[in-house]
Amino acid sequence: MTKILMTAFMATSVLASPAALSQANAAGALTISSPQDPGSWDPIDTFLVNWASVSTNIFDGLTYRGPDLKLVPALATSWEELDEGKRIRFTLREGVTFHNGEPFNAEAVKFTFDRLLGEEGSKGPQQSNYVAVENVEVIDDFTVDFHLKEPDPVLLTKLAGYGAMIVPPDYIEEHGDEHFNTHPVGTGPFQFVSYEPREEIRLEAFADHWGGAPKLDTVTYRFIPEPATAVAELQAGRVDIVIPPTIPIGMIPTIENDPDLDLVSVTSPTVEALRFNTESGITADERVRKAIIMAIDRQAIIDSILAGQAEPIASFQGALSFGHDPEMEPLPFDPAEAKRLLSEAGVEPGTQIQIDVRGNDSTFGEVAQAVAAYLQAVGINATIRPYETNVLLNDIIPAGRTGAMFQQKWGGWTFDYDNTAYLMYHTGERWNPYDSDPELDRMLEAQRSITDRAEREEMLQEIARYTADRALEIPLYNINALYGVNKRVENFEAAPDSRLRLTDVSVSDE
Repeated sequence: MTKILMTAFMATSVLASPAALSQANAAGALTISSPQDPGSWDPIDTFLVNWASVSTNIFDGLTYRGPDLKLVPALATSWEELDEGKRIRFTLREGVTFHNGEPFNAEAVKFTFDRLLGEEGSKGPQQSNYVAVENVEVIDDFTVDFHLKEPDPVLLTKLAGYGAMIVPPDYIEEHGDEHFNTHPVGTGPFQFVSYEPREEIRLEAFADHWGGAPKLDTVTYRFIPEPATAVAELQAGRVDIVIPPTIPIGMIPTIENDPDLDLVSVTSPTVEALRFNTESGITADERVRKAIIMAIDRQAIIDSILAGQAEPIASFQGALSFGHDPEMEPLPFDPAEAKRLLSEAGVEPGTQIQIDVRGNDSTFGEVAQAVAAYLQAVGINATIRPYETNVLLNDIIPAGRTGAMFQQKWGGWTFDYDNTAYLMYHTGERWNPYDSDPELDRMLEAQRSITDRAEREEMLQEIARYTADRALEIPLYNINALYGVNKRVENFEAAPDSRLRLTDVSVSDE
């Protein structure tokens, strides 16, 4: 195979006013570049890591899991499993208030989960993560019982993120869900100040936070979808931190060679794949899907495009995921066998397919170009169609309107394969618009109530092998999380999943 030429990424930087520059460098002020505006700040209405990177500072859950991946108490100070795992009693933290002054108590916990599991929660993507919860019972002001339909071995971790973030009952009932979407209130270390869609969200320190006041005064998240622009703003001092997945591999030297900046690379749970339309077109044929996988040299892509900042994967999970099988091998790079399978399936040379990608992901854009070149070598002509990220994620994929292949990036925020596998493969889930497999549904449902770790791990590994055998996607790689950080930022700890808790972060005035 001839060497694949890498495309150069160029973009013009956005000029900021002197006022913006002074604000970014002000004492006690931190500015962060995020590649995507989630479009809603309601915990039940999101799945995006860019939501979590902001909202981890606005909201608290009953539990908390930080960059060290250890689960610790948060709004619950302790918990006890009862009734063979079908009831969990939480003792709640006293003296906590929401940002609007409303008291946190057992009623707030019940309201949060009634809402999540009810009609409002059904409109968002988080409800299926918490289906094991039958109801929440208030025992007294600071004690609640979670009654479960069946044991959920991942529930305590789920309570540390996304839909389980505790919300204020009185505030939502007074102002409504739509207002809450754009004016979030939680119990976290920073409180909401203002939000300009597609531009920025501004937070300020909540001095009365139960864990102590943050060292920063204000935090501004700027939504900068163009990677080169984000890096230029970092170099200019108008941004202090650029968070994943913004930084293109090709711009690593730019950051490393700047004396005012640090590049921080950490192993992450983020995996990349090209998933297939298994319902129609040539990729409805399993032989074609396997041929496409075997046509692509994934290790060469990692070495040449990703500068070694990734590891190949055999299933849609990385080594940090519970359920990962280190012995599992992906289909090999074998163009000759790929051509044979395509011929057997009746695919004519020159057949056209479309690959849908996130338009602002320049690194994956290069990967997609490489994939297209490999496919051309076995007789398939692939065109790449970029979409604005929110359009691809919210409109195109869930509605089943993709091309033959589409980019799927997944953070696996629970570090458990269930969070990926159930949402990607179970019939009716928003990330599974094409496929329905009763046997796979059974396997996915069966593992959810197994509390024996060894047994459950084996079941998850079986699911991984089953989906790989059906070739439901091209599992590409597990990529590191890359942060660009101004050296004036102190006490910064890079999170594997971009969920930055900024309580202890400060900035130097020098």
